[in-house]
Amino acid sequence: MEAGQVLERRTVESVLGVSVDAMSWDEAGDRIFSWAANRESRVVCVCSVHSIVTARQDKAHGHRLQAADMVTPDGAPVAWTLRRKGHVAQDRINGPDLMMKCCQRAAETGEKIFLYGGSFSTLQQLEKALLTRFPGLQIAGAISPPFRELTEDENAAIVEQINDSGASIVWVGLGCPKQEIWMHANRGRINAVIIGVGAAFDFHSGAIKRAPLWMQRNGLEWLYRLSQDPRRLAGRYLVTNSIFVWATLQEMMLSKGRARKPGRISKSAGQLDQ
Repeated sequence: MEAGQVLERRTVESVLGVSVDAMSWDEAGDRIFSWAANRESRVVCVCSVHSIVTARQDKAHGHRLQAADMVTPDGAPVAWTLRRKGHVAQDRINGPDLMMKCCQRAAETGEKIFLYGGSFSTLQQLEKALLTRFPGLQIAGAISPPFRELTEDENAAIVEQINDSGASIVWVGLGCPKQEIWMHANRGRINAVIIGVGAAFDFHSGAIKRAPLWMQRNGLEWLYRLSQDPRRLAGRYLVTNSIFVWATLQEMMLSKGRARKPGRISKSAGQLDQ
């Protein structure tokens, strides 16, 4: 496959106003590695229900998602929405699995990766876990940024370090919306594909245990995470999930109403309403 060949085949669907890519795992991987081979500065967002709802409440976040080069359906309800819109085979292309699939492919192709985000100890454990699982993987560097807003000089130094490392894929584990802010700000400055993967660093380093596979496959991973940290995640999952469901139902009812006009059949008279 020639570099750039897959880039013109982007198919997106609106999920509550956010353009999300309908694609297979292979298509997502091919697109990422096509960009990586050319050291193109691209942004990939994995889009959960939380990210969709945040975009509805924060126009700046919505703009960042719209500006991304690829937005994958991370949350199960997001993937289900794409299926309802005709993409019946749509998988949930989530951050942790995307990272593992791409690291395996990078180990085979020689593409270097960079890790940005998480604590110093998490990054140490993550590097060890990745190299154990993928012995041929080249990790060009890792940075644990401070838990505050970076100065312009600090960010410039980080961008320079990443570019000098030769990495063509940068994994970002800052959480939503912090990672989207950083990726959007550095699109065009970092010569690599920048992919925000949320809690993937914690999962793969062993800092947080991931939900059993049967829960992942049935859209219940959020419930497992909620049980691990209910105080911190209750608002995020219970509130945002409710907003997403209600907004989706409203959108479906509006769509059905538009489909019935003009020429709506009156149940009582059996005639067209005027």
